[in-house]
Amino acid sequence: MDMRKQLGQSRRWVIKIGSALLTNNGVGLDLDGIGAWVAQMAALRDEGVEVVLVSSGAVAAGMPRLGMTQRPHALHELQAVAAVGQMGLIQAWESAFTKFDRHTAQVLLTHDDLSNRQRYLNARSSLRTLLDYGVIPVVNENDTVVTEEIRFGDNDTLAALVANLVEAELLVVLTDQEGLFDRDPRAHAEAQLIGEAQANDPQLDAMVGDSGALGRGGMLTKLRAARLAARSGTSTVIASGTQAEVLSRIRRGEALGTLLVADRAPLSARKQWLAGHLQLQGKLIIDAGAARVLRERGSSLLAVGVRGVEGRFARGDVVACVDESGTEIARGLVNYNHDEVARIKGEPSDRIEAILGYVDEPELIHRDNLVLVQ
Repeated sequence: MDMRKQLGQSRRWVIKIGSALLTNNGVGLDLDGIGAWVAQMAALRDEGVEVVLVSSGAVAAGMPRLGMTQRPHALHELQAVAAVGQMGLIQAWESAFTKFDRHTAQVLLTHDDLSNRQRYLNARSSLRTLLDYGVIPVVNENDTVVTEEIRFGDNDTLAALVANLVEAELLVVLTDQEGLFDRDPRAHAEAQLIGEAQANDPQLDAMVGDSGALGRGGMLTKLRAARLAARSGTSTVIASGTQAEVLSRIRRGEALGTLLVADRAPLSARKQWLAGHLQLQGKLIIDAGAARVLRERGSSLLAVGVRGVEGRFARGDVVACVDESGTEIARGLVNYNHDEVARIKGEPSDRIEAILGYVDEPELIHRDNLVLVQ
């Protein structure tokens, strides 16, 4: 079966709609657009498709309510505007879904909710239970309380992490662009739309542009999100939300926008959590031999392969494993703190007890707690 038609028949979708679409480029909420998307999502539910909606727009929706024409920059102003806008945003979604006798649930997340293993599992369980009840979760970042240090950065990343959480088969990112082009269509009239590619194709990196004025995520964040979603076996369609019946047409297998295909076997929930970690506590600089073993065999990381240590971390923290050029190879839960690693780096495992006076684990990072990122 054609890949588009196969994905169209999938049974669990995460749909992300960006600020520029939802707010009609800043002039309040586009209620007609919301109504049209809801009608299509309700039709998907009628056909047995489970839907999670990731909705941007809290800040952009709050701006006209407070008489603002430009997005504020100060964090406390953004938090206040988001609090005002979130009220209208969720009310609009709820009212629209009620017309189709569909229940919704507001789910506000911060990075802390997904960086703590227990809270990650709680969020995963809650979302999957809502889907079991036939409810459509409406997910957004909790902009009112989040700080710059722990924010997701954009709702594209959040949507990908939600796709990991619920193990969605398809992530649909609706934007104000037709999809991913081979060059910036705003600057190059000859730019060509990329119809389909592997999510992890390195040639795509040179083709992404900057974000618009309202949203914080451009095509670069959408490409990164597709790669993050691919870790749970989720393929991504990036398409224009202004096209008529866009979701219904994707469901029918039409070649709309750009399809970025997941080209890896799905990771376990534990490794998805590790892969999605945005806040790393430190780095282990590893030699070429260790990097090769990690890439080719997925083995545990031993102290003998470590050349340097950066950051302050405790046992159980998530750290990055980077090669000597600074490229991240993997990340995982470390078995020793930063001071201990500094003392045993470069040493064989049977020397750990002699150096530290004890041994917790023979590995710095066990393969079950390690995930490749390249």
